[in-house]
Amino acid sequence: MTLRILVTGGAGFIGSAVVRHLIQKTPHVVGNIDKLTYAGNVESLSSVSSSPRYHFYQVDICDAAALAQVFREFRPTAVMHLAAESHVDRSIDGPAEFIQTNVVGTYVLLEAARSYWNGLEPDAKSAFRFHHISTDEVYGDLEGTDDLFTETTSYAPSSPYSASKASSDHLVRAWQRTYGLPTLITNCSNNYGPFHFPEKLIPHMILNALAGKPLPVYGDGSQIRDWLYVEDHARALVEVVTCGKVGETYNIGGHNEKRNLEVVQTLCDLLEELAPDKPAGIAHYRDLITFVKDRPGHDLRYAIDASKIQAELGWVPEETFESGIRKTVQWYLDNRQWWERVLSGDYRLGRLGEQG
Repeated sequence: MTLRILVTGGAGFIGSAVVRHLIQKTPHVVGNIDKLTYAGNVESLSSVSSSPRYHFYQVDICDAAALAQVFREFRPTAVMHLAAESHVDRSIDGPAEFIQTNVVGTYVLLEAARSYWNGLEPDAKSAFRFHHISTDEVYGDLEGTDDLFTETTSYAPSSPYSASKASSDHLVRAWQRTYGLPTLITNCSNNYGPFHFPEKLIPHMILNALAGKPLPVYGDGSQIRDWLYVEDHARALVEVVTCGKVGETYNIGGHNEKRNLEVVQTLCDLLEELAPDKPAGIAHYRDLITFVKDRPGHDLRYAIDASKIQAELGWVPEETFESGIRKTVQWYLDNRQWWERVLSGDYRLGRLGEQG
């Protein structure tokens, strides 16, 4: 069956991967809602934006009237909610935007979806899905080296960002419990891959290294994260929205626990191989690694138990960290124009009216 899937934040890193997957690998029709903040980049969708199954709406999810109009026009059979402020450092410097977008925006979207859903015919109403995409950071950090986050792990967010995402998770569950809105939630580990905004760890380190700039590592770099290739994540999300059980939560992880320092060292070693012509005065990319003061409230270890989604929906990641990180480095080497336009700010020019 062909679905009409409304994706919020579809010009962002994970959202654009979901939109590309839906257009390129499924028959579904996609509506993309994106405010186009600094992290939204329509150039990440250039491979699919001309498809007749793709529709773009430059809308803020906090704008109830605009959302209602999109629901009336697009008439979705499912919503995939990815729109969020997501950078931890930015949330520490200015938490208000995170509360507004991640908490208030999710509330406004839930109400728009609920109003639309209540007006559907019985069959369409029972088939409708609201899929909220969240993060493993809502769980806080893990103490033991063998512990894993499961779908029943207690919430203990550490940053304004993770607290705002935890709040939005609770709202989604409340709308399912109180109003019967058919919701699903996924909590994922750290994503990486093509089209990643350069402020995040992996692209930031790649681009700094290519420019001969320092590679700043928080603390001693011992923080451990579970790394998930973004295209594996997109496959999992589509599997959940189409086959997941209403009211359930699914954790999505890459089965790739790495210390931050190890990730940066791996990037340096790959660049030695794939980009041996280094900036002047640089003998080895690893020489650029510098240790800086740790961020406040920095969680030490995240790790996902993804056995539920494997057992119930059959999803497993296709990429190992080694294969995925090599693809990622090569992508940044091959797509200099994309990230140069991001760094210069040119990607933000001429946005209005360029998508149909």
